Amino acid sequence: MNKNNFTKRNINEKDVYEDQIEGRNAVLELLESGKDINKIFIEKGDKQGSINKILALAKERKIVIAEVEKAKFNSMAQTENPQGVIAIVPPFNYCDIYDIIELARERGEDPFILILDGIEDPHNLGSIIRTAETAGVHGIIIPKRRAAAVNSTVAKVSAGAVEHMKIARVNNINDAINTLKKEDIWICGTDMDTNKYYYNQDLTGPLAIVIGSEGYGMSRLVKENCDFLVKIPMKGKITSLNASVSTGIVVYEAVKQRIIK
Repeated sequence: MNKNNFTKRNINEKDVYEDQIEGRNAVLELLESGKDINKIFIEKGDKQGSINKILALAKERKIVIAEVEKAKFNSMAQTENPQGVIAIVPPFNYCDIYDIIELARERGEDPFILILDGIEDPHNLGSIIRTAETAGVHGIIIPKRRAAAVNSTVAKVSAGAVEHMKIARVNNINDAINTLKKEDIWICGTDMDTNKYYYNQDLTGPLAIVIGSEGYGMSRLVKENCDFLVKIPMKGKITSLNASVSTGIVVYEAVKQRIIK
């Protein structure tokens, strides 16, 4: 993980690079997932609602809890509304592509994978992870360069779904596609320059769906490496959708076809 995606802290502890998760839902999901948490910071003040459940779970797991004044808490926060809680965690543990495929096999399901070709907005990445997790996607593949990595914003926007999603971070998307093809997984690209609508394409069986970047779509080489392309019909004056919205539309068509099948 890139050094810039870590948080450097020096609050009564050694100077180390760590990551942080912010927001009540995201921290609750983190606590319930059983994953490692180094420390939880709580903003001083009245404790109402889900913050009490967070405190109870943290005490049950014997996680260090520190209350800090509002000004200091806000200076620590990386998101606009941390909701009074920040969890300091080890760096996100990316997986290998084969871990995703193995998960599908363990579940007795055809691999269902997302490939994100240059999603740069962490809010989009978080939304896509949330959609993927609810849809039963086995894993997501993202590139190491020129793309958003998993950070506190991504974790919060995903509403904690990132804690339940396998994510592989690779040097080269085309190499990853070739690896999937060797495992007999079909590669579906999303692109406006095709005649086939997504709902007219068979999206059952072992499948990886490629979503291009917000501004430029899929790169030329990635597009050429896809087995087939699909598009979403556009009836208005705006000819593109937000990447996370496009993902939801195509992914849930695949889910529907799998259920009907």
